[in-house]
Amino acid sequence: MKQRRLLACAVAVLAATGGFAMAQRKPMPDNARVYIIWPADGQVIPGGKFWVRMGLSNAGVAPAGIVKKYTGHHHLLVDTDLPPLDQEVPNDKHHLHFGLGQTETRLELPPGRHTLQLLFADDAHIPHDPPLYSKKITIIVPP
Repeated sequence: MKQRRLLACAVAVLAATGGFAMAQRKPMPDNARVYIIWPADGQVIPGGKFWVRMGLSNAGVAPAGIVKKYTGHHHLLVDTDLPPLDQEVPNDKHHLHFGLGQTETRLELPPGRHTLQLLFADDAHIPHDPPLYSKKITIIVPP
């Protein structure tokens, strides 16, 4: 009986609040900008091994878990579109996290056309408000 009452209370709370609470997005200055320094859009990369250099202006880089106003860390999206901007960034082979505050990484991609895009997110991997993401670039790894 007690468990039924608890379950009924939980259902009532969810109904009253519209379901599970979404993550609170942290603010970011309107003039903040994230960008890929290297490689350039359209770059041909023989061998497929290269450094990606990540840039940020008018905001700061901080490791995941560190809460400080106008800071966050980079996420590199490889061969994928932007994820939902009100949820935690996925962590898989297409969504690379740089939660230690890294601003460069070495990638190795197979021959073909690939896309790269940066998405900056807060201490909990949630994109800011407004969301901060770079232009999507294409690179080519020849066979």
